[in-house]
Amino acid sequence: MENRLKELRAERGWSQADLAEKLDVSRQTVNSLERGKYDPSLPLAFRIAGVFALPIEQIFSPGEGANS
Repeated sequence: MENRLKELRAERGWSQADLAEKLDVSRQTVNSLERGKYDPSLPLAFRIAGVFALPIEQIFSPGEGANS
């Protein structure tokens, strides 16, 4: 799965630690999410969408080769 977390975070001037605090996860989790090493659980995806005030579909998209 691909995501726009790094871009959205940078637009707001937040560090990974800032975003991690808002999501109640570790900075390492944010780093892994941004690098595509980890896909969030559905509850975490909803928290991320809430923090950015965007629909999940505007943050996450299927990666290349994903079955649609």
